[in-house]
Amino acid sequence: MYLCIDMEKKLVIIPTYKERENAEKIIRAVFSLEEGFDILIIDDNSPDGTADIVKALIPEYEGHLYIKERSGKLGLGTAYIEGFKWALANGYDYIFEMDADFSHDPADLPRLLQACHEGADVSIGSRYCKGVNVVNWPLGRVLMSYGASRYVRIVLGMRVNDSTAGFVCYRRKVLEAIDLDRISMKGYGFQIEMKYKAYRLGFKIKEVSVIFRDRTEGKSKMSSGIFGEAFWGVLKLRFKSI
Repeated sequence: MYLCIDMEKKLVIIPTYKERENAEKIIRAVFSLEEGFDILIIDDNSPDGTADIVKALIPEYEGHLYIKERSGKLGLGTAYIEGFKWALANGYDYIFEMDADFSHDPADLPRLLQACHEGADVSIGSRYCKGVNVVNWPLGRVLMSYGASRYVRIVLGMRVNDSTAGFVCYRRKVLEAIDLDRISMKGYGFQIEMKYKAYRLGFKIKEVSVIFRDRTEGKSKMSSGIFGEAFWGVLKLRFKSI
């Protein structure tokens, strides 16, 4: 039985699509941490039975593991927006984004939380704040990702080294201040848009250096279209009111 007596409420949101190989392992890894994180899985109708694996674990982690099942692939951004709204409605103080495929190490979650305890409003698990900390990515993908963050810094003037990072902790007040219904980008551009909105609203953003490891099981969801949306979306953000 999983027990948590910490008065702070902390939720890790993990979107899934065809993550059968990773679902149980990532859930157990997060629940093995002493800080007492809850988990919300948002599954986009995975055809491989990912949701069934999660639901089978709910009795073991009753009151700490939740799942929202959606009708299909509706986009990473919309998954997180649903998760954010659910977290706010259920009284969470710290809300985390994390991938299911172990590219984000669950052992780094306490470090993101600590950064917020020390004064950050948004903490980012950053691949690029201390060099390039990426393992098992082809060079072309590293250059595309790093170049995207440099592009964002130039266009938006936001001093964040890893603006496309998907390993993030938000204080509750940040998500309350952002108009979540006005977030327009659906893919990885969503990550840029959320950080930029927080930056424009005056919240303190801190990057925590992490090592990003490419997935070892399952199939990557990355595509050139995802970066295309981000490229044009950033230009729009530059002239868009918050």
